[in-house]
Amino acid sequence: MSDSRIVKLFNEIDPKRIVIIKPSALGDVVQTLPLLPVLKKRFPNATIDWVIRSELAGLIEGHPDLNQVLIYYRKGTLTDNFNLLKQIWRQRYDLTLDLQGLFRTGLMTAATRSRLRIGLETAREYSHLTCHGLLPETDKQVPAHARYWKVAEALGESGPAPSITLGFEPADRQVVDDLINEIPQPFFVIHPGAMWVTKRWPIASFAEIALRTCKEYGMSLVVVGTASEKQDAESICQFVRQKSPHQQVLNLAGKTSLKQLALVLQAAEIVLTNDSGPMHLAAGMGTPVVGIFTCTSKERSGPPGEHHQLIQAQVPCAASYRKECPMKGSANMQCMSAVSIFQVWSSMQKAIQKNHLGNRVA
Repeated sequence: MSDSRIVKLFNEIDPKRIVIIKPSALGDVVQTLPLLPVLKKRFPNATIDWVIRSELAGLIEGHPDLNQVLIYYRKGTLTDNFNLLKQIWRQRYDLTLDLQGLFRTGLMTAATRSRLRIGLETAREYSHLTCHGLLPETDKQVPAHARYWKVAEALGESGPAPSITLGFEPADRQVVDDLINEIPQPFFVIHPGAMWVTKRWPIASFAEIALRTCKEYGMSLVVVGTASEKQDAESICQFVRQKSPHQQVLNLAGKTSLKQLALVLQAAEIVLTNDSGPMHLAAGMGTPVVGIFTCTSKERSGPPGEHHQLIQAQVPCAASYRKECPMKGSANMQCMSAVSIFQVWSSMQKAIQKNHLGNRVA
């Protein structure tokens, strides 16, 4: 279906109830968030709901443009899934955006009974059969952020996507203020984790960059991550403490909600990270990012913006999007050594200089 046809379909409806079906993952949810104010601007009298995975729901709850958050349990029972479909069925939506494009979201899309159901060209597992049309120029070769923003363009928006908005509670701000006030300002953040082992640059290498940044620019260090990443985060902190006993470091892995993490990332001067959800969250909050890309593509999966520095491993299998190493196995991943400490340190320096951070923290 042509772009003009999709635009025509949007122009022909005046929806009262809209639902976004985008259960996961964190980075994709973050890159979808700029659509909310666009939809609200175009359809000011409509209510907007969002179907999202249970562990990510806290990020979007309370968003000023959202009416209702519908919870999908990834490891839920058949009863859980049936209840969600029943809940969707009862809403009688007018416009559905399936931005996930999988069999399960196709079922959700069908259950909406919407007069207009739109998906992306990345749709698979026959989910396209439940849509009236797929937005053109949204296949997997198109950067993820651009795919989601195509919806905004079809609604008449021009220019790049803005920074994201979240519904922060005063309690979230107080928690973060209490945490980061433990260390001298300013500070930088390292997120050493990622969902796939093939995305995780070595912890020892992160630790070396952490130490150099602390010494060169005098910033405090904050390491973030999930509860399961707490030990890796502590390894980085311990290395810096041992090499520079007076250096201020803070391990926040497993200690923040997603909204609180967003506030920490927003307050940071710069964030060093693997390709991960927190990378996109930092970028969405307007903080410069130094991102490391091994098995994924910085062009397809990286955040937009000239203030970021994105590093791509130069190996034959780079950007393979494999969860396990296709070359010599995950214990011998060439892409990890292909991204050198020198490269990452150079990128950190460039990002700090380009964003004029050195003048504030040196």
